[in-house]
Amino acid sequence: MTRPALTEIAAEELAARVEALGGRAFHARSARAWVFRRGARAWRTMTDLPKPLRERLAESVDVCALRVAGSARAPDGTVKLLLEARDGERIEAAAIPTGRRLTACVSTQVGCAFRCPFCASGAGGLVRDLSAGEIAEQILHASSASERAATNVVLMGVGEPLANLAGTLGAVRLVRDELGLGARRVTVSTIGLVEGIAALGREAPGVRLAVSLHAPTDELRRRLLPHAPRTPLAGIVEAADRYARDSGRWFTVEYTLLGGANDGEDEARALARLLSKKWAKVNLIPLNPGGPGSFEPPAPAAVRAFARLLKASGLEAPVRRARGLGAGAACGQLRRSRGGDKIKSSKGDRP
Repeated sequence: MTRPALTEIAAEELAARVEALGGRAFHARSARAWVFRRGARAWRTMTDLPKPLRERLAESVDVCALRVAGSARAPDGTVKLLLEARDGERIEAAAIPTGRRLTACVSTQVGCAFRCPFCASGAGGLVRDLSAGEIAEQILHASSASERAATNVVLMGVGEPLANLAGTLGAVRLVRDELGLGARRVTVSTIGLVEGIAALGREAPGVRLAVSLHAPTDELRRRLLPHAPRTPLAGIVEAADRYARDSGRWFTVEYTLLGGANDGEDEARALARLLSKKWAKVNLIPLNPGGPGSFEPPAPAAVRAFARLLKASGLEAPVRRARGLGAGAACGQLRRSRGGDKIKSSKGDRP
């Protein structure tokens, strides 16, 4: 039977366990601070806890639920981590430095049910949801790999965050309560689960919302994303716009540009019409080279023309600069490339 991990159990439960082992409630608070604020990975390092208590805790509670099984570092400083859960499943996280900021991009599921053909993360389908602790713990590993604390968190890695609502909302609370990051520092990305967007507005108002559309019309979206929800794009955009207006923060449309598939001027104009008068901005993402499926990256001229047309319509439409090239930048690539789902370090960092 798998032992509980500190990162996965509630503060009250940890306090009860500590007291049952002869400690005090403040010892439990100290232990959580060691892990979430100071990056401790083993009970023996928590030197302000009595040594006998540390030894008893080490026999009954793991500190972490994940271990680093492999990593890759890109020339731009981006670090991609392959993390292994205690059941042997593998997930990915990334640490992306930008000036003084460090963004932790984390996964919410093992695999993904929506299997977008240009995304490596869903190639094997959905395996299971991640717990809130497993999601939040990825931030700690990203910070450790970068030797500085994450300042921003994006739930944009492997999986669909709003299909794992319990895990996602629990992780947002951990980010707020344990890491001290406010809602504006957290972004949740979704393929467009309308009920999940509404739940996010009720349970985590103020968190930034990103919606992955990748197409401006229902017909094209069905062709490019055959497993995506059948909710009409107009309904998805309306739900996102309502969330943005209620929270007072613009929502972002994530639009992956696929060469010859959705990057034409007609698609740009259709996207501008879809988002007209909405609290939206567009993040244009040219497909990384070497991704899964038969799609090709767009021509630079097509990217410029697409962005120009959106800007002419009044939309903010920056082109995302490719980060982490050479480190399996796209979601799921490290896990699958070079036998990545079998990479193991000689030593794990789970105590």
